[in-house]
Amino acid sequence: MAVATVRRILISEIVDPCCKQILQENGIAVTEKQNLSKDELIAEVKGYEGLIVRSATKVTADVINAAEDLKIIGRAGTGVDNVDVEAATKKGIIVMNTPSGNTTSAAELTCGMIVSLSRQIPQAVMSMKAGNWDRKKFMGAELYGKTLGIVGLGRIGKEVAIRMQSFGMKTVGYDPIIPPEVTATFGVEQMSLERLWPLCDYITVHTPLMPSTTGLLNDESFARCRKGVKVINCARGGIIDEAALLRALESGQCGGAGLDVFIDEPPKDWSLVNHPGVVSCPHLGANTKEAQIRCGRDIATQIVEMVQGKSLIGAVNAQVLTAAIAPESRPWIKLGEALGSVAKACAGQVKSQVQITTLGQSLKNAAGYLSAAVVVGMLKDSSKNAVNLVNALPLAKEAGVTIASHQSDAAPMLAQSACEVEICANGVSHKVVGSVQGDVPVLLELNGGLFRQPVPLTGNLIFFKALANPQLVPSVAGVLTAAGLQMESFSTSAAIAGEQWCSVGVSSLLGDLNTLKVHVKEALQLSL
Repeated sequence: MAVATVRRILISEIVDPCCKQILQENGIAVTEKQNLSKDELIAEVKGYEGLIVRSATKVTADVINAAEDLKIIGRAGTGVDNVDVEAATKKGIIVMNTPSGNTTSAAELTCGMIVSLSRQIPQAVMSMKAGNWDRKKFMGAELYGKTLGIVGLGRIGKEVAIRMQSFGMKTVGYDPIIPPEVTATFGVEQMSLERLWPLCDYITVHTPLMPSTTGLLNDESFARCRKGVKVINCARGGIIDEAALLRALESGQCGGAGLDVFIDEPPKDWSLVNHPGVVSCPHLGANTKEAQIRCGRDIATQIVEMVQGKSLIGAVNAQVLTAAIAPESRPWIKLGEALGSVAKACAGQVKSQVQITTLGQSLKNAAGYLSAAVVVGMLKDSSKNAVNLVNALPLAKEAGVTIASHQSDAAPMLAQSACEVEICANGVSHKVVGSVQGDVPVLLELNGGLFRQPVPLTGNLIFFKALANPQLVPSVAGVLTAAGLQMESFSTSAAIAGEQWCSVGVSSLLGDLNTLKVHVKEALQLSL
């Protein structure tokens, strides 16, 4: 399933030439324009479906809102803190990074920082360049037997651990997501930060910059650390509180720092850079030939494979699409959208509580994209923003829709797998159940009425509930004929307490549904 159509891409920073080549070979037109100001970028990005950046371009909400056709923002690298992911998500724009593009380069630079701090290599180099031969001044320490604390045990943290273990370092760490049994497989014992701080001779951070990690190393955490601890940040400026670090360096609580990143780049305050205990670089983590080739190649390949419907890798704000991209998912997505439309028509409003249940083993991984698809069907005619699987759930929250999902292995009646949507608005509940038959979405049940023949959810449909009566069909046919409509299909549910639901496929919708309501108890219509 193709997630988005991308014909034109703007590359706003220097990336490896292989990126442009791969895109063009796959029929995507590429424009390269570097060093654009914010206003220039806002003016330029209009008309492009894709934007590729590195870390310098700030893709703000203003830029995103100006990009009327944008479908994908590709970050040739790992961190996406220069992209307003929330604004992109709200507009249904996929934000994609290259998860492993600079892993090796960033890990190797971190290891270089640790070695440099342990032996004061940069300081000794500068001393010799100044004409000095001062062996006693640069007394170092072995890494063997020392403890390295790694905060953030993803790809880069893992590679740092593996490399520094070869120096004989003990590696401990903290990660709120990766299970301890996983990190144990690459030699890292997990523990709380409170336990970690006082154990470490060296601490390196490898987390994204977010509210929970901003200032993670601060005055309080430095005070808990072993005196003389050395810290390394090759991740994102701001994870270490720069003012607190300077105070810790000056007091001796911190014995040295290796910094590749800063809150402001270049720094506005050079106090840390000029401190004799600091080894610093101008954000070189991904600055290797290999990383640049890898990131350029990866972001282009990922975009091409997304457009071709082959895979979705690195989508940081569209996890539901990862499962949805499989070809067999497409009819189920159409089903979810159709059930959402039917549920909304039943409730008569968007604001509601919705319970979505996937039924059957084959749908055990489908709850995410089916929930999003149901919301797309509910909101498609009422939201100011174009609704898709990327922004459906955030927009649902704004619209007052509460979503809950559940999976059951129990096979439903009349099908091996099905999706059930129960919507409650103003204290009144409605339930619709559907499935897929031969790639066609069908309705199996409406408010307890099981249809004798599944109703294809396509075209113009009128549903009504009435007493089972031989005169019902002629009466309905008369209303449709009077309105100039042709009846294209007709299906009924089993009767419950003498009442049944009926589905009529028609050439177009009724101009006035009230002409039908005088003959039935309930009626709704929609176009799918």
